[in-house]
Amino acid sequence: MAPIAKRQNAESEKITINLGFVDLGSIDLLVKESVFTNRTDFIRSAIRNELARHEEIARQVRLRDMPVLGIRHLGRSELEAVRSAGEMLHLRVLGLLSVADDVAPELALATIKSLSILGAFHASAAVKAALAGRTT
Repeated sequence: MAPIAKRQNAESEKITINLGFVDLGSIDLLVKESVFTNRTDFIRSAIRNELARHEEIARQVRLRDMPVLGIRHLGRSELEAVRSAGEMLHLRVLGLLSVADDVAPELALATIKSLSILGAFHASAAVKAALAGRTT
């Protein structure tokens, strides 16, 4: 059995991108000339600049959809309280939705009516599979 990888810091999510050779060379040139510390510094800066450039669109969508911004963690006790109250959650998250490892798929199904996640979703494979049909 393969070892289970530990989750990264909840403050970030690792992504992989493919770049053309000319773009990569151009980044390396800027790093060499000390404009950026390294490739990652360049990529983060480019992403921040694009997000700032499109902030008005993002702001309008956030106001319209009113998602949770940042990190939303669901634990077993919270979901058991939701079930006891006879309620169902409609979750909209812009950032990270994290479901505790001790949450059973049956509890997730009994308490989560719908999911809309822009960002990352950390949960056990069983919980993710159980909620797959409720994700928009």
